[in-house]
Amino acid sequence: MSEPLVPSTGWGVLHLFCKASPEADAEAVKSAAKELRESDHQLVTASMLGHKADACFLALGPDLWRLRQFQTALQRAGLDVVDSYVSLTEISDYAANMTDGMKRPRLYPTLPPEDKRAFCFYPMSKRRGEINNWYALDFDARSELMHEHGNSGRKFAGRVLQLVTGSTGIDDFEWGVTLFGVHPDDLKAAVYTMRYDKASTLYGEFGTFYSGIVADLDEVVAHLS
Repeated sequence: MSEPLVPSTGWGVLHLFCKASPEADAEAVKSAAKELRESDHQLVTASMLGHKADACFLALGPDLWRLRQFQTALQRAGLDVVDSYVSLTEISDYAANMTDGMKRPRLYPTLPPEDKRAFCFYPMSKRRGEINNWYALDFDARSELMHEHGNSGRKFAGRVLQLVTGSTGIDDFEWGVTLFGVHPDDLKAAVYTMRYDKASTLYGEFGTFYSGIVADLDEVVAHLS
């Protein structure tokens, strides 16, 4: 076993979007998931809608080497990783006044949430354009815009759970956003509403969206092509 690589705070987060090859071995996929969970890491499985991927395996926990070993195990089980995203759980600069009790679920979440089977993931960054450059704003201006953005998100409390993870210097965008909703249209409404906030309207840049259904491992594997 390789020596663990652990963030100083928070956990590593690995989204693996997979399709099944003709050599896919369902029992090997289940074995890989079992080993990951038995090593004090979490795994969320979702069956994906559309052509981009058949399944999403969202793995998170303290050891990046353990996440890499899980990725290898899925590939050896005959799954093709057609897309992925690497990030870390974090506390936003604009949430410094949060209590420890509020910070802990962001750094060390328990997933998936109950009764929220609708699933969506997308990466995003803040714009650095010649006219609208997020990083040219001072902290107070950015904080005010994020406060407005947060108020929009709180309207969906109980309907949508949001996991925002940091990926600056780690992957192509600056954040990964994972949404869990009671209904699929809850996710649609939340993203639509928050895009009207100035933090998104003027400064938001978004990557590819993935949508699916959170389900237990056996059900997800049964729906692999």
